[in-house]
Amino acid sequence: MESCPWPSSDPLMIAYHDTEWGTPVHDDRKWFEFIVLDAFQAGLSWRTVLHKRENFRAAFDHFEPAVVARYREEKILELMQDAGIIRNQLKIRSAVINARAFMRVQEEFGSFDRYIWGFTGGKVAHSHLDDLTGMPACSKLSDLISKDLIKRGFKFAGSTIVYAFLQAAGVVNDHVTGCFRYKELIIQYPE
Repeated sequence: MESCPWPSSDPLMIAYHDTEWGTPVHDDRKWFEFIVLDAFQAGLSWRTVLHKRENFRAAFDHFEPAVVARYREEKILELMQDAGIIRNQLKIRSAVINARAFMRVQEEFGSFDRYIWGFTGGKVAHSHLDDLTGMPACSKLSDLISKDLIKRGFKFAGSTIVYAFLQAAGVVNDHVTGCFRYKELIIQYPE
């Protein structure tokens, strides 16, 4: 069975690719998880973040935005000591700021999911990439969403980070065209 080459031989990366990456998300908690994790990925590899994912999940109260939004200085300092996650103070603080902004979006739109899928009219954007050399780091869509998120108070929401969580959460299908997941997704979510 043909697959995208980026997971390499890492079992966790393969499982993530085969079952999760690029599958459309419609759950607000999962959206918040991707926003947090992709912000922590900035400047690092996804493999590094993925291998710490369960630690992040425990440290950030299972990515419940209402809980993370209430974190105070003591909790931030506690997270700075947690060797199981990436201990970057700016990224930790951005998770708290983003939880508050995320909740404002939920209040305005009814859900973050409704807000984010509104940018594509609820449709998956299929990229039709033959190989990884054509995979962009950002797009007009991620530029647009990034500007809007930043306007709404989100941090670590540049276009490259936004593009990464759009890929992860299935708004963008960047599986290569020969990959079995590409074929499954284009059948399930036609253009």
